[in-house]
Amino acid sequence: MAGGSIYVQPNDKYTGSSPQWWYEKFWREDAENRRRARYVKAGVGFVIGVALALRFDLTGASPFIGLLLGGLVAAGDWYLDWRAFHKTAVWRGARRGETITARKLRRSLSRRGYSVLDGRAIRGQASIDHLVIGPAGVWIIDNESWSPDTEIACYVGRLFFGEKYGSKTAKSLVEAAEAFAELLTRESGIPVTITPMLAVHCGIMPRSGMVVAEGLTLLKPRLAAKVIKSVEGKVLSPEQIEVLTRIAARELQRV
Repeated sequence: MAGGSIYVQPNDKYTGSSPQWWYEKFWREDAENRRRARYVKAGVGFVIGVALALRFDLTGASPFIGLLLGGLVAAGDWYLDWRAFHKTAVWRGARRGETITARKLRRSLSRRGYSVLDGRAIRGQASIDHLVIGPAGVWIIDNESWSPDTEIACYVGRLFFGEKYGSKTAKSLVEAAEAFAELLTRESGIPVTITPMLAVHCGIMPRSGMVVAEGLTLLKPRLAAKVIKSVEGKVLSPEQIEVLTRIAARELQRV
């Protein structure tokens, strides 16, 4: 088989359908195994609860404490399973990343004097999901997701998605930021520098939830507003914010 291996025979499980389709299929098929494992964990929790009750001379309440701890263990295990699956929603196409990020940005930034414009483009040059204009500056934010096992990291200044270079992704967003900044500066007369960000909805991120590489900041969606609010100093007045927002709404196409 072209591109295959002489040591590993072709397997229909890994061909013919998208990774997302197979991920959901295997998840559903593994439900019974997860339930069995949850029962075992709950049983261990029950035993530990009873042992703790006996250890502290609560013999009469030991069954209740055992059931309580076993129930908590089962509920916690169910939540962790649900959360792991829920994290892949954007990658699977079940939710839209731009909708999630837009809601988080507006909820955190609108009352602090920031304007958030969604789905903007310069004809024939670049498009972005969100343009944020506020007292501390201007940002563009795009949304992306990779498979749950893709590690996103920076090594020796280079951006990697798993074993692949991320330079193309970084370069396109840095160039988009420069193009948007040039247009806003030209039309408003206000010197504008734009910082590019990429909200990562699925993939393995560092514990900090952020990677900075090749001029691009990649972060979990919930951190985007937090990073913007953490920038100290004011570079734009309320009047300048209004002017830039008006120009962006007028000059940039909706996509």
